[in-house]
Amino acid sequence: MAFACMPGPAILYMSAQTLAHGHRAGLMAALGIHLGCYVHIAGASIGLAALLHHAPALYTAVRTAGALYMLWLGGRMIVPPGARAETETRPRQRKVLHDSIVVEVLNPKTALFFLTFLPQFVDPAATTPDWLQFLLLGVIVNGAFSLGDLASVGIASLAAPLVSTPGSGLWVSRISGCILVGLSLAIMLRIL
Repeated sequence: MAFACMPGPAILYMSAQTLAHGHRAGLMAALGIHLGCYVHIAGASIGLAALLHHAPALYTAVRTAGALYMLWLGGRMIVPPGARAETETRPRQRKVLHDSIVVEVLNPKTALFFLTFLPQFVDPAATTPDWLQFLLLGVIVNGAFSLGDLASVGIASLAAPLVSTPGSGLWVSRISGCILVGLSLAIMLRIL
């Protein structure tokens, strides 16, 4: 649980979505992160995380793609692509869900986390197959991560009224976009 509450790209992304678009957008972002994590759980279960660990070029490519996608998302929050109708909450929520799934799927650190953390709890001598142990442990860990994600959305929702004055929506979106752009640039600097 302590690891689940540590700030990282997912928590920053969900908090930014909550502050910029409300608690429903934050909840959709949390759901998207939760669903995207299942891709990594499946990958760890069938050995794709090991492939990322042993193929540095592939790891770098996935990290770069994730950083560029976050850069694009942040840029769109800083300079919105035209006026948005405030009545379009459903399409906006679907977009947040989609974007958060992509953000999580393109986060190779999650795959490497499952590769390094879960094997400590897999017992090769057990009657349950290794892949199934990985899968079950991954679902449990994802549940813990999701509790941390919901807590971050709740905290951001509590802070939202402080920044919901008339005209603040644009600057909250821009600040949130700057956070995503900064996070993306930090990731890219580590890649170089």
